[in-house]
Formats: sequence, structure tokens, C-alpha cells
Amino acid sequence: MSTLSPSAKLDELMGREQRKTPGWIGDAIYGVNDGLGAIFGIIAGVAGYTGNNHTILVSGFFGALASTLSMAAGAWLATRSENELLDKAFHEAKRDIEQNRDREVQILSLIYETRGFEPHEAEEIARRISKDDDLFLKTMAQEKHGIREESRGNPWGAAFSGGLSTFIGGVVPLIPFFFMQGLAAVITAAAVSLAAHFVVGALKSLVTVRSWWSSGIEMTLAGVIVGVVSYLLGLAGSHVL
Repeated sequence: MSTLSPSAKLDELMGREQRKTPGWIGDAIYGVNDGLGAIFGIIAGVAGYTGNNHTILVSGFFGALASTLSMAAGAWLATRSENELLDKAFHEAKRDIEQNRDREVQILSLIYETRGFEPHEAEEIARRISKDDDLFLKTMAQEKHGIREESRGNPWGAAFSGGLSTFIGGVVPLIPFFFMQGLAAVITAAAVSLAAHFVVGALKSLVTVRSWWSSGIEMTLAGVIVGVVSYLLGLAGSHVL
């Protein structure tokens, strides 16, 4: 017979579910997606504007660098903002409890009533929870504000994973230009990029309910549209500018 406490059992079961799809996998996939799409578009546009291999490579590299820094900064700011909202919710929940504890117990009881508990059951559960200050605070923050302490993120970790994955995605379309020249490099870069689009799209199925092939094809088609439109705009610009 298991000797684990209910909270330990819950953590174990929830941990097993969460290990199926770690959160960082989704962040990495979307980071690669952004970097790949953005830099592929830049390369296609510059290739349409000029066939100069050096110009394409330099433009793509600094585009990848800019995308990396932008994604890292955005991930850091977004995570910080989410944490600040979480802190605000906990502060408000704590203030409400301190100002009128009985009222908050009544609110929690009514919340449980709306979920199907009988009035006496809901009141008993709310009273038991309120006896533990820490548990009461976490429960009210979750029930009233939809906030969980476990949702707190690491801004620096988010910035690193978001930035690194974006840079990796951005470098992929550039690889052929280190070894090839002219039209052959452009065609190879397009092939490599579209293949990478399919792989990234297929990997997205890890964090969505879509099938891997459907997600992969969709991502590839998006890459084709981005590449073709960017190339045509670049080609048009070469005749206008």
C-alpha cells in the first residue's frame, strides 16, 4: 500500500503527465519556427533583389541575429509581465483575506457550490481549506483570479531558450551560402528551408492535436508562400530601386 501523502501522489501523477510534453519543447519549436520563417523570407527577398552571395549571407546573418535578440528580449519581458500579474493576483488575494476572511471563505464555498457540491459540503471544504493560511491563499488566487503558483516562469530561462532556438532556426537557410554560390545556393537554401519547415511543422504536433503530416504540410505551404512572395517583392524592387 502506498505511503505517499495525497499531495505527493498528485505531484507524482501530474509530473508524469507533464513529462509527456515538457514546456520548453513548445517554446523551442515556436522559436525555431519564427527564426526559420523570418530568415527564409529575408533570404528570398534579397535573392530576388540581388544575386550577390555575400549580400544574401550578410543580410541573412544579421537578420538572424536581430531576430534572436528580439525574441530573447520579448520572451524575457513576457515572462516578467506574467510573473508580475501573478504577484499582483496573490497580493490582492492576500489583502482580501486579511480584510475579511469570513467573506472569502463564503466566496470559496459558493464557488464550490457552483461546481456541483451540496451547500454543506462546499462550506465544509472551504472551512477546512481556510484553516491553512498558505493553502487558503493559493486556493483563492486560483479560484478568483485563475492564477497558479506553478505557472511562474523564469525570465532568463525563457530568454535563453527563445533566443537560442530562434537563432538555430535562422541559421538553417543560410547554411548553403557558406558552401555554394549563385542560383545553386538559392535553390539549395529553398530546398533546405522547406524541408526544415516540414520538420518543424511535424514537431508542432507534439504540442497540438494535429497529425504530424498535416502540421508539417501546413508549415511547408506557409514557407512556400513566404519565400515566393518575398522573392517576387525583391525582384520587383530590383527593377524599381
